[in-house]
Amino acid sequence: MSMRQVLIYTLFERFWHWAQVTLIVIMLVSGFAIHGINQWMSFDEAVTLHTLSALALLALWVMATFWLFTTGNWKHYLPTAAGLGQVVRFYSYGIFKGERHPYRKAYWRKHNPLQAIAYLALKIVLFPLIWASGIIYLLYFAWGDTPDAALWLERVALIHTATAYAILTFVVTHVYMLTIGSFLHHVAPMVTGFDEVELSPEEEAYLVKDEPSRIR
Repeated sequence: MSMRQVLIYTLFERFWHWAQVTLIVIMLVSGFAIHGINQWMSFDEAVTLHTLSALALLALWVMATFWLFTTGNWKHYLPTAAGLGQVVRFYSYGIFKGERHPYRKAYWRKHNPLQAIAYLALKIVLFPLIWASGIIYLLYFAWGDTPDAALWLERVALIHTATAYAILTFVVTHVYMLTIGSFLHHVAPMVTGFDEVELSPEEEAYLVKDEPSRIR
C-alpha cells in the first residue's frame, strides 16, 4: 500500500458541500430570527428567506441523491463495524493523548466508520424529518380545518425545531473535528478535491495509467 494525493471529491461534490453549508447556515440564522432569538431581520423577511433557502436546499438534495446513486458514491456512506471501536476509542481517549488517528482513508472508502454512521443518520433520519415537518407546517392552510389542527401544528413545530437543533449540533461537532490537528489540512481536500489516500498497487497502477489527472 502507498500514500498518494488522489482526487476523491469531484467538482459537483465540492459544490454540493459548500452550497449545503451556506444554505443550512442561512436557514439556522433565519430560523432563529423567526423564533425571536436574533433581531437581524424582521419576522416576514426571516420567513421568506427561510422558505426560499429550504426550497433551494431541497433541490440540491434531490440532485445530490441522484448523483450518489448514479455514480455509486452512496457506497461510501454504508456503515461498517470494522475499525469502529478503534475510531471511537481515538476520539474519546486517544486524541487527548496525542495518538495517531487509526483510520487511513482508502480510495474505495472516503469516510471512517464513525463518519459514515453520522452522515448516514443525517441523510436518512434528520434531513427527512426536518423536511417532512417543514412541508407539513407550510401546508397548514390545507389541513388547518381538521380536528385538533392547532395542537398538531404545535407538535409539528416542536419536531421541526428539535430536529434543527440536532442538525446544529452536528454542524458544531463537525467544525470542532476540523480543529483537531491542522484545520487547513482538513479543509483543503474539500477545496481542491485532492486528499492523501492509501492505494493498493492495483489501484495506483489503474489511476496512473487510465486516470492520471486524478493522482499526484
